[in-house]
Amino acid sequence: MSGHSKWSTIKHKKGAADAKRGKIFTRLIKEMTVAARLGGGDPEGNPRLRAAVAEAKANNMPKDNIERAIKRGTGEIEGAQYEEMLYEGYGPGGVAVLVEALTDNGNRTTPEIRRIFEKNGGNLGTPGSVKFQFDKKGYFAVEKSAVSEDKLMEVALEAGADDLQTDDADVFEIYTAPEAFEAVRQALETNKIATVEAKLGMIPSTYVAVDETKAKAMMRLLEMLDDHDDSQNVYSNFDIPAEMMETA
Repeated sequence: MSGHSKWSTIKHKKGAADAKRGKIFTRLIKEMTVAARLGGGDPEGNPRLRAAVAEAKANNMPKDNIERAIKRGTGEIEGAQYEEMLYEGYGPGGVAVLVEALTDNGNRTTPEIRRIFEKNGGNLGTPGSVKFQFDKKGYFAVEKSAVSEDKLMEVALEAGADDLQTDDADVFEIYTAPEAFEAVRQALETNKIATVEAKLGMIPSTYVAVDETKAKAMMRLLEMLDDHDDSQNVYSNFDIPAEMMETA
């Protein structure tokens, strides 16, 4: 699996992970609200909510925020009603793009997402055209300065992680099956190993190499999709040139 092309890694290098903590919290609050509405407010009996709460804890969300989001979902307190939308499309160079969204008005969100694709040299595809190229996995990024590779590997693999990658210059990357996400999160916390990113997401099974011009266009497309108010997660399978990673 390529270590150069993950959008999460590029955002981390650009300092966006810290700058967008408010966006992260908003995304997680929406996810917990929807998960509680669909499956009930008990994380133990609701796998989707349990995963969302684990991700919220991994991103240091206050307990009160988590509890309020769940209560909105169960109807104990008032809140907006969100509809789940999955947009599948292609960017410059035939790169696959997935956008997970939660919206209170799909008639507004869909044309806005379509315009973002078209404005940046891409196009919105049909359902099923892209999703098959991704697998659901847990993902953690840990700064290399925070822990040794041997220690991290011991902690992560013993907790049930599938893989530890060291390709990235700045961070170790841990991958887990979705059901192992919480156990790995707890193991990292117990061993006081801080993460710069922790999430359940869609990881590409293959990558598409693009030249520098298309890579820049792809980054513009992904940034605009990521900044959209209804966007929850944005995934792609483009392989950015190594020299661009140095300056991103």
